[in-house]
Amino acid sequence: MCGRYTLTVDAAVLAELFELEPLTELQPRYNIAPTQKVPIVRPGDGRAREWASVRWGLIPSWAKDPSIGARLINARAETAADKPSFRAAFKHRRCLVPADGFYEWVKLAGGKQPHHIRFADRRPFAFAGLWERWSAPDGDVVESCTILTTSPNELIARLHDRMPVIVPREGFAAWLAEGPLPAGAAAGLLAPHPAEGMEAVPATSRINSPRNDDPGCLTDA
Repeated sequence: MCGRYTLTVDAAVLAELFELEPLTELQPRYNIAPTQKVPIVRPGDGRAREWASVRWGLIPSWAKDPSIGARLINARAETAADKPSFRAAFKHRRCLVPADGFYEWVKLAGGKQPHHIRFADRRPFAFAGLWERWSAPDGDVVESCTILTTSPNELIARLHDRMPVIVPREGFAAWLAEGPLPAGAAAGLLAPHPAEGMEAVPATSRINSPRNDDPGCLTDA
């Protein structure tokens, strides 16, 4: 799964990756947690890409209340196209979730050891995401997202049995294209990202609390 991640890169670097104007309100995030607002990239008017700020934890359009979103922070890539909570978004509302690392925990005799998983050159990347729009009875509208997960590569398999889907830059256009994904394209885009160039670095237990969101979260244990 993917339950915490980071986005600490400069806004100009992120804008170049996604071919968008820089996010003026972007602040470094060292411990992004479920239910918080996160930036995503999605198709805009005229098929152009746009930034959006949405809640992490997908709320299906048919949900009675938004609390279900806390349980839908991830969607399995193998089944998302068929699951009632995700299938409409999988067909019509795919997005990219910018990140530069994510956390996983390893069970040890004395507890759980968190690791920060990232590219060794610290470059930003994109998770495959789905987004949805939910309307409350009072008319309030909440936009939300989930992150797709897949089987792990050989690096992450030592830590966890799932990893987030990382979409390569050359796959951005295909993932954001309108309408259902062709089966062949889906299989390629949703495969585990190769471990080459990635690293898993021990992090401090400070990330266990979402109240901690500062550079100290990335201090090696």
